[in-house]
Amino acid sequence: MNIGLSIDKSACIMCGRCVKVCPSRIFSVSDAGGKHIEADASLGCIECGHCVDACESGAVRHSLFGEDKRHVVDVETLPRPEAVMELIRSRRSNRAFRKEPVPKDLLDRIVEAACLAPTASNGQELEFVVVTEPEHLRTISRYVMDSFSAMLRRMTRPVIRTVIRKAAPALWRYVPRFERMKSAFEAGEDPVLRGASAVIFICAPENSRFGCQDANLAYQNGSLMAESLGVSQFYTGFVCTAVSRDRRGELNRMLGIEGRIMAGMALGMPAFRYPYYVDRKPLKVKYL
Repeated sequence: MNIGLSIDKSACIMCGRCVKVCPSRIFSVSDAGGKHIEADASLGCIECGHCVDACESGAVRHSLFGEDKRHVVDVETLPRPEAVMELIRSRRSNRAFRKEPVPKDLLDRIVEAACLAPTASNGQELEFVVVTEPEHLRTISRYVMDSFSAMLRRMTRPVIRTVIRKAAPALWRYVPRFERMKSAFEAGEDPVLRGASAVIFICAPENSRFGCQDANLAYQNGSLMAESLGVSQFYTGFVCTAVSRDRRGELNRMLGIEGRIMAGMALGMPAFRYPYYVDRKPLKVKYL
């Protein structure tokens, strides 16, 4: 794609913001014919729009970001730092859901927030798959339980059990939990999605170098938006574990999903809201 990029010299105030924020360093200050800023998109524009967003005078002309795609930041509506921190502190993985489904408009806002997360080199390669059909949700739970049942059979074989207990105690401690999950599933319960009415899978192309990182950044955005909307959610760690062990991509085939499932979020309307939050372990930080 040929990108049109230029500087309106009549509007440019030589603040240098575009030079400072461009990750590809395609802006430069030139003294040829008088001091001015030059832009060369052929040097590797990644289409992030930082230059357009940073230019206070509107001098940057970018063919991908016309006036209809440039919006004024309403600083007055931004939450205070204290409010952001309270949201982060109170965000919990709530697995107690009501029967009613999450309204589609709320799911749309959660996905939009996730999509706005940064991606490596502004690749924006992620795809979001929203699963709400009850049969598809049951398929996900059955898939995970089949995977875990097979894993449990292997781990509890006499020789393998002895090796794992000694060499991988952190893995072995999951055996009793897997056994409880298996019993609950056989009794008609859903120990995987816990009655969630929706699942959002975050997928990346098979050849994506940073798909996992991009997906988990997106998850955090979506998670906080869900919390702010009063929608309960939890990370689908069991699903992601089963997917990572499945070289044939069975879940993708069953649901018709392309790309690799990198992260997932199970959602539902909460049966209750947590009235408290407890302190976490002491902060571990090192300043150098």
